[in-house]
Amino acid sequence: MEDEKLGAILQELKKISESLAKPSPPPAPKGLWNEFKAFLGKGGVLSLAVGFIMGTFIGKVVSALVFDIIMPIPGALTPGGNWETATVNIAIGNGMHFAIGDFVANILNFLIVAVVVFFIVRYAAKLGIK
Repeated sequence: MEDEKLGAILQELKKISESLAKPSPPPAPKGLWNEFKAFLGKGGVLSLAVGFIMGTFIGKVVSALVFDIIMPIPGALTPGGNWETATVNIAIGNGMHFAIGDFVANILNFLIVAVVVFFIVRYAAKLGIK
């Protein structure tokens, strides 16, 4: 009688173990086209491509905003007009030329782009886009 109970318990344990086991992976797709479709479906390859393309064009829009709309404002306010070409010359040896205007312009460009990207990400987060 106890052997029967023990056998029934072992059978139940075996069923539970089989139900908890990981399912076998689906068979690999056959044919080049099916393999390609499976590749696109894995790991978000298509999402990555869309993100890359959107990032490229958003980068172009942000660059246009910075260079075409915002950066001409300091140029209009400076006496010479093109402050990005300002240099500091030091007469040591053959002379040293420091492109201070270009350096400051790049810092301003970075800060403006960082602020614009911050606001885009902040707005996207409010919309629930990750």
